[in-house]
Formats: sequence, C-alpha cells, structure tokens
Amino acid sequence: MDIESIKRDIIFYGLEIKRVGLVVGTWGNISARYEDKVLITPSGIPYEKLSPEDIVICDLNCNVLEGRHIPSTELSTHVEIYKHRDDVKSIIHTHSIYASAIAVTRKNIPAIIEDMAMIIGGEVPCAKYAFPGTMDLAENVLEVLENKNAVLLANHGAISMGRSIKEAFNVCQILEKSAQIYIFATQIGMPKPLAIEEVEKMREIYLNKYSKNDEAK
Repeated sequence: MDIESIKRDIIFYGLEIKRVGLVVGTWGNISARYEDKVLITPSGIPYEKLSPEDIVICDLNCNVLEGRHIPSTELSTHVEIYKHRDDVKSIIHTHSIYASAIAVTRKNIPAIIEDMAMIIGGEVPCAKYAFPGTMDLAENVLEVLENKNAVLLANHGAISMGRSIKEAFNVCQILEKSAQIYIFATQIGMPKPLAIEEVEKMREIYLNKYSKNDEAK
C-alpha cells in the first residue's frame, strides 16, 4: 500500500470511529506507519473535513516532514509505540464511553470473552495517568503495553492498535464491546476471566488462521 492509499484509509476510518460513536467532535486520532514515517491526523480538524493533503507525515523523532497543519497532540505516544512494537502498523486513539468509564476507575479489563482474547491478546491494562500529549503518557503506555493491542489511558480514553488500520479499528470495537460486557457483568456478579492458556491458544489461532483468512478476502 502506498502513502496516498494510507491517507485515504486514515480519513475513511476517521469517519468510521465517529459514525459508530467511538469519538465525538474532533477528539481522538489515527496514525499509520509507512517504512520509517508516521502518517497522522492533524490537530483540531473535523474528520468529515479532512482531505489527503491534511494528513501530516512525520519521522520517528516527531519531526514534521510534510503537511500544512499541526499533527495530533498525541504524536509522541504513537511514535513511541511504533518504535517499541515492530508488529504495530496503525494506532487509533478513542474516547469511547464504556472503555473510558473503566479508564476513570484506573482498572484493567480482564480477558473475559473469546474475541477479546483473539484480537486484543488478553487483558487490557490501564496505563497510569499523565497529562495528554506528553512523553510521560507515552512512557506510561509502554510500561504496561507488552504484546497487547489495546491500553486504557487513566481518566482519558483508550489506544488500540493493529497490523493495519482495519485491524486497529476492529480492536477499537472489540475493546468497547468488552468494556460494556464487563460493566454489565459486574452488576450481576464478579466476571470470571479466561485462563491464560486459553487466551494464548485463541490468540495463536487468530494470528495463524482467522486473520490470514481475512487478509485473503
């Protein structure tokens, strides 16, 4: 996929995260990695008004290489994740209701359902609070990220990631669904998480079978 195609995908999924209620207004941001560059949404521009020329291109030191706008304030967190995880090719930051509700309690979401185990990779940790857009926030995310595809941001929202923008978007939706199920389940009793061995087995099946079938379509 070339840079222009990635820009179009960023805009498409920006509209999608707003359409399905994962963000409101201009909140949230999306990035994708292309070789040693990061393409990211600009700060403060509504998703429905974005054009390919509005997507900002930066290097892995957060220097702007191309673009007429200021990149998202969360650029440093995106960049640090890319530097830390070679498998991550896209990151989506959302402020969805249920995930944010758990984030304000500063608790993790245990691995309670199968699709969460498969696409997220298990429990979703909550990173310690740090002011938005700071290196402290990026460092707090890396502290708990490990090999997971989602992290809650204390009193803020969530970050989801994947091997493509499409997969990162799927992670966003599974994360929000998992958070909703977890909150509802706690009204009945204490949710029982899946065993670590089961999570690992499901994750392996997803990576080696399901996701490959999806790529082939």
